[in-house]
Formats: sequence, structure tokens, C-alpha cells
Amino acid sequence: MGEYIVNTKSGKVKGHERDGRIEYLGIPYAKPPVGALRFKRAQPAEPWDGIFDAASYGPEAVQNDEGMDKGSEDCLTINVQRPIDGEKLPVFVYIHGGGYMTGAANVPLYNGKHFADDGLVFVSFQYRMNVFGFFDFTTYPGCGDFESNCGISDQIMAMHWIRDNIEAFGGDPGNITIDGESAGGASVVNMLAMPAVKGIFQKAIVQSGLPNCVMTHETARQNMDLYLEGMGMGEQDIPKLKEMEPYELLRGVAYIAEHHQYKNPGMFLPGPVIDDLLPQRPIDAIREGSAKDVKLIIGTNLQEGTMFVHPEKTGFPNSWAMVAEMLEKNGHAAAIPRIIDYYHPSRNDRFTKFRAQNDFSLSSIPPVTETFEQEGAYPFIAFATDYAFQMPSIKVAEAQRQYTKDVWMYRYECITKTGWETGWLSSHAFELPVSFGNMDFHFSEFVFRDEPQEVVEKLIDEIHGSWVRFAKTGDPNPEWLRFAGHDSPVRIFDRESKTVRLDRTELMRVWDDLRFYEN
Repeated sequence: MGEYIVNTKSGKVKGHERDGRIEYLGIPYAKPPVGALRFKRAQPAEPWDGIFDAASYGPEAVQNDEGMDKGSEDCLTINVQRPIDGEKLPVFVYIHGGGYMTGAANVPLYNGKHFADDGLVFVSFQYRMNVFGFFDFTTYPGCGDFESNCGISDQIMAMHWIRDNIEAFGGDPGNITIDGESAGGASVVNMLAMPAVKGIFQKAIVQSGLPNCVMTHETARQNMDLYLEGMGMGEQDIPKLKEMEPYELLRGVAYIAEHHQYKNPGMFLPGPVIDDLLPQRPIDAIREGSAKDVKLIIGTNLQEGTMFVHPEKTGFPNSWAMVAEMLEKNGHAAAIPRIIDYYHPSRNDRFTKFRAQNDFSLSSIPPVTETFEQEGAYPFIAFATDYAFQMPSIKVAEAQRQYTKDVWMYRYECITKTGWETGWLSSHAFELPVSFGNMDFHFSEFVFRDEPQEVVEKLIDEIHGSWVRFAKTGDPNPEWLRFAGHDSPVRIFDRESKTVRLDRTELMRVWDDLRFYEN
């Protein structure tokens, strides 16, 4: 095992050679956000003396993942994996998902070894989540010293670290691609809109992002009221959050997940808010040219909603009454007939049994170690898929193509044998194993169990290969034609991938410019 020393702005860092790559793991990129820095935005890391041994990943952020409290407040670290040879290599930055609630860069599925093997410098980082990173207490009396968008500030600080230091690791600071899935994909969309990272990256990939998961302070407060209810606290108790043990703060997080849809159908879980770091809704900012000249790949999975729509503790509306309430609350009562007409195939609107998770999950990757009896109804799965993922992603692509011809859209449609058997179909996160090329992780084994190796290899070449080509050359695939509007070429990732003309004009007509929870 070799040793490799690089100089960063904060000090010397020692890397380690592993399996033909050099890895620098767990490097601090910001001060630990502990003590007086809890609920404060990220601050640059203190320089250190000597050599920092970057031998292992740092801890994940504090979270409750499938009933287990884990992680540390001292979590703001960054990881770099690179080939042994080469300089000025393309840089590929991955932002993990998890609904801004759970997840971590050190999840084995997100190991960037195959990106490094293919000649890229792969970067990932931890950022604060849930109550520590994305809960907004700034509108409550006596909470003027709380800061908003702490998790966003972490992401900005990580991008600044990459800009300032990546050349020392053999990366080209003029050739940076950012990628993310789910809340990570939403984070990429946010970065297309944020002034503080403008010019740091040249290319972006959005996998199953939620572009509208951004709230005003006032809307966010409705979720914060639920949090306090789940904590058994009043607003006068909020300052106590600064002194409590970190895991105690998680008690109200699951309460929001279980109740927010019943209070405000269609509202997202707590995430970024509109403030000085994110001054405008991302889609609106992109329409005004905030990401001019940034090349973009954006896409969704065919049945994103199977992870979120459930008979109880649902993550999105699971009945026509909830859909109607969502539309009425946002001033769109007149749109109820056309929405129901579009999503109401009567033969499928009853819930049917299939094997999947038993209720809403905060996990960044679906919990598949067990199987459960579950019920799902296709119209509400399709509604959630379009409302949260597909429709706003098309709007992002449409906005960005005004400022660059280099916009591509995809849709992941591969339903594996497991997908059919369990009812997951082509669900949220199911493309991750092949985008990373990591097939020895338990989720990967679940998704592709009993699939021919040839199918897996084709999908890895199509998706992972396209991401690598995009990072290197700015073009993912000569056969993948550029996005041209609502009736447009789209790359379909399946057992036999192909570019087809996909007409989503009717979908976009139905949704028009309906806006939800934007006040």
C-alpha cells in the first residue's frame, strides 16, 4: 500500500493506494459544526500542522436511518479517489440523496472506484441533514441567531474546497461535472441557481431530482410546527435545541415524515428555503440564465412513486380526496377535473397487494433486506412520479436549453425480475447500481437478482459509460440526441437502450404552470 502526500489550502494530506487507485478519504473541508456552531452555516476548516492521514471515510451526518440513530455532528468531510497516473483529469462530483434527511457519502453503493478506474477524479462529501441542516427556525420569536440553509452552506463550502484544491489531486478545475440523485439531484438543480457556486462546474447530471423541493420561510414553518409537535415542544422551547444531545433532536423528524402529507397533501419534506444563498426558485432562476452554458443531463425513473405512495404514512397523496385538497389549498380547484381525468384509469385505482416496504421510508436507499405485504395504487404512483420528478425535470430541461444546446434527457425504464415480483417496478433509486457500476452492494443484489449478466453489463455501459463520456468530452453518447422540448428525443435506459421521440406535450398541458406551496 503506497502513500501519497498532497498540499491543500488547509494542510498536507496523505492518501493511500488501493486496488490501483489513490484514495484520500475523510478530509475536513469545514470547521466541525458543533457547540456554538450548531445551526450555523459552514465555516472554512482550520489549517492543521503536520500531515492529515486520509485513510478512511469520516462519519455520516446525524440521522435516524430505518430506526437506528447514527452519525456525528462533526461530519463535514470530503473524499477524493483518483487513478494512480494522470494530471488535469476530469473531475466528477457526486452529491448523495436521502430526502435531505438521511444518507451518506460513505454508503458502499456510492463508492466512486469505477469512475476513478475510468480515468476520472471522483469526489464525494458529507453534509448536514434533517434538523441540523435543513430545518428553518428563523421565523420564530427569539430565534434570530439560528441560520437557514445550513446544509446548503455545507454544499457550497465543499464546492469551494473542490475549486481551490482539486488541482493538487490531479484534477482539472476547468472540467468539473456535478451529479446527484434524489435530494442529491435536487441539490444539483439548486446549484444551477445559486450565485455562490456559479462558474465552479461546467456540466451537471440530475438523477431523479425534485426541482421544486424548495420553500419560503413561511411555508417551511408549517413543517417546523409539526416538528415541534412531534418533539412535544412549544416555540418558546426552540433555543433548547442548541443544548440537547444530538440524537434527541431526531424525535420530531420521523413525526414530520408520517404527518406532513395529511396536513398539507403534496408538500415536500423540509429542505432548502429561499434566502440569500438560494435567492430564487431554481426553475425560475434557470429560466433567467443562472446556469448559462452549463451542459445538462436530466432524467427520471418510470415509476418513481412506488417508493413514496402508501396506504398509511404516505409520502405523497394516496387518494383522490388528498389530490383534490392539494389542488384546492393552492388555488387550483379548477384543475381538479383535468388532473383526475388524466390519472384515473378506473380499473387500477384501487389499492392492490404487492411486496415492498410497509410504510414511508426516510432511507436514501429503499430498505430491501426484508419483504412486506404492501398496497399500492397506480394512479397515485403515477401522480407522484409526475408531480415531484418528471414534470419539473422537463421544466428544468426546457429552461436550460434557452442558454445551451447541450441538454439531454433520459428515462430509466428497466423493470427487473425483482421489480415485477415485488411491485417496485422501475422505482426511485433503482438505476443507482448501474450508474455506479457497483453490483456487490445488498441493494444492487436485490434489484438485479436473477438478471442475466449481459443485461447488467449493458446497463452499466449505457448509464455509467454515458456519465464518464459526458465528464470527459461533454457528450454522453452520439446516439443520444439533444433535448428539443416536450416532444423530444429521450434516451430510454432498458434491457435494450435506445433514443426515442417521447411526446409529453399532454402531460405538460395537464400540469401547465400550476404551482404548489410557494407562498
